[in-house]
Amino acid sequence: MNQETHCPCGSQEVFANCCEPYLSGDKIPLTAEILMRSRYTAYTRMDDDYLLATWHPDTRPDTPHPSDDGDDTTWTGLSLLRTEAGLEGDKTGVVEFIASCNVGKKPSQLHEISEFTHDGERWFYVDGLDQQPVRRESPKVGRNEPCPCGSGKKYKKCCG
Repeated sequence: MNQETHCPCGSQEVFANCCEPYLSGDKIPLTAEILMRSRYTAYTRMDDDYLLATWHPDTRPDTPHPSDDGDDTTWTGLSLLRTEAGLEGDKTGVVEFIASCNVGKKPSQLHEISEFTHDGERWFYVDGLDQQPVRRESPKVGRNEPCPCGSGKKYKKCCG
């Protein structure tokens, strides 16, 4: 990757001035968000050593790829949705994001709420809660439709 290539983390910075110093070990991420961005970049570059080194020892797996079933995953973009704490001086932080990818030739997304902790020296990824889309068994009930409980009232005036 040349010096003028934008960083995969979506910062609009040049890779050499953004995530590269973290991946090379020259710098330590100062916030949970920076660690999350650098970990995404590590996934795009298949840098398993960095991913494992930044994973908290209590939750670190043997491999950063939980289901390596031969799928050809190419990471294509990162959108940060929110952060909670995770700044210098904080002990914990949360980063919610959507990472876009192609699995084979099929577009996909990972929507995760990631938890981070600071051990006094550096930030670590602890765990993530995968946010799956809501799937309903039956069609959604409209506010002005009869309530499905059978009361005869409109849904908005009853169980809604």
